[in-house]
Amino acid sequence: MTTGEPGSRQQARGLAEAISPTPREVQVRVNQLRTLISPALLGGSLIGVSEAGGRLAPPWPDVLISCGRRSALASLAIARRNPAPMITVHIQPPPSPQAFDLVVTLPHDRLRGANVLRLNTALHTMRPETLRAAADARDARFAGLPRPWIGVLLGGSRRRAPFTRGQAEQLADALEARRRSLGGSILITPSRRSPAEAMAVLRDRFAQHPATFLWDGRPPNPYLPLLALSDELVVTGDSISMISEALATTATVWVFTVEAGPRHNRFVAHLAGQGLLATLGDRRPPVHRSVGVDAMPIAAEAVRGLMHVKLSTAAS
Repeated sequence: MTTGEPGSRQQARGLAEAISPTPREVQVRVNQLRTLISPALLGGSLIGVSEAGGRLAPPWPDVLISCGRRSALASLAIARRNPAPMITVHIQPPPSPQAFDLVVTLPHDRLRGANVLRLNTALHTMRPETLRAAADARDARFAGLPRPWIGVLLGGSRRRAPFTRGQAEQLADALEARRRSLGGSILITPSRRSPAEAMAVLRDRFAQHPATFLWDGRPPNPYLPLLALSDELVVTGDSISMISEALATTATVWVFTVEAGPRHNRFVAHLAGQGLLATLGDRRPPVHRSVGVDAMPIAAEAVRGLMHVKLSTAAS
């Protein structure tokens, strides 16, 4: 169960698919008034909570996975309303974390408790088999570009942290320096948050270079094949999701530092402290990895353990 944020939907969907062959995804709307009232006061009332496109109603699931603060409020209400045994799992720090059977967080969230599972990277849907299939399929747009390939996952502006023209120029300088050091090609894919001003800088610097691919927005999106095929990946530090997905590959991962707030900074620092990534331009590269860093199996196993204990006990 999720609200409208794409990152939240992907994390909840990925975990549900890891534990069930037929998960049901429900997108909910939670109005502003609901967020201002203590969940304890509302109990099992679903006032202010609705399913996108319909009414939120039984049958309720055996395992309810939510992600994002507003969907946590809906999950708490359903758990109080449902008389049958149900496991509640929430991804990211929720209100009333003690009310959930399992809370899945990252170290930079600084949340602790007996029901808290702390993972190194965010959950996502980039399974090893997905990456292998993308690598096997290749991408004709990259054909003929000299190796090694330096893939660039470009984020962009956040609410209080714009991605500026000056930052785009610094990134372009760092990418050119990396290409001079390695040889090879640069493959750049922007996201929906990449500002036009920054993209103009990158087009001016790279669009005419024969050893560069710069996605122009025409489908198909090259994000998945770029992840699967790149020898190195450069990710802007504003996106925890993209950094986590980059680490799911075996590519060397570099982060281009941008202002993204203390939580993002702690996330990057934690991974850099383990040698899993490094800041673009650092002399010491990250450790070589023969397998990707994927937190999903750990989270799925934790949920299965709860299912075995709680649901089987209730059935006996």
